[in-house]
Amino acid sequence: MLIKIGEFEFTECWDGVLYKKLSDYPTISEWEIQTVLDFIKYEKLNGRECKIDADRSILNAIDTYRPVYETGRRADVPNIITECTACPRYKGCLTDLVCHTSPVENAVKILKCGSLLSPVRARGLSAAQLRKESRNAANDPEDYFEYIMFAWGNCQAGDRLVMERSLGRFPNEFDLGEGFTPGVRFFFRYGEIIKHPDAVFEGVLPLKIRNEVVLVDWASAVVVPVQYQKIIQPIVPDKLRSRVYYLQSEGCDIWEWSEKVYEYARQV
Repeated sequence: MLIKIGEFEFTECWDGVLYKKLSDYPTISEWEIQTVLDFIKYEKLNGRECKIDADRSILNAIDTYRPVYETGRRADVPNIITECTACPRYKGCLTDLVCHTSPVENAVKILKCGSLLSPVRARGLSAAQLRKESRNAANDPEDYFEYIMFAWGNCQAGDRLVMERSLGRFPNEFDLGEGFTPGVRFFFRYGEIIKHPDAVFEGVLPLKIRNEVVLVDWASAVVVPVQYQKIIQPIVPDKLRSRVYYLQSEGCDIWEWSEKVYEYARQV
């Protein structure tokens, strides 16, 4: 795996390369160094070595911080992470909540079983089979499919992926505007979900969790677009009913919906 640290549009892992954007390039913060070292640690545990391509000052900062990281001390997550500034209002990722977004048909299955499941468990296919699917556009390795992925609570990436999978292509401006169809969002408080016994920090996402997350134990809110209320409401488990909310999404583009649903979830 190659880690390229530079002035990119945002941080992403694609086809064996981690493109790491810094909030204040070329200065690299403790938090950002920690994410790089988390990525290296995760990849090594799964049999993949990493090489870093970065300015010498950045490489020196990483080497200097490495002994601190190896003690197990964790840098505090910033209140806002500005590696990605795409969202019109926040200009960064707010870190009090994380979420997992699914299309309504998957949300039905999730609520019926009461848990978020990794792709391997949810679909009953091996990681090797899932890796070969055309929907694995980023060429993720097999172990990635053993985990449930989470984005920061105000991020639109989950809904974008839901639309991509529905359309069978990358969504265009119309799809994300007038034609936008939101998914169901499962929210978790970051300070709590990181205590999950199978939580992993891999340096790209806020965290991911192996195998299963039981909703009644961990979820802070489930937000459903109101057009799906008649589908979702009858199958919500009794113990989760007080944490499921229905919001009007009509007239919202992907950015307006992401803001609306996040602001609602953070207050409940």
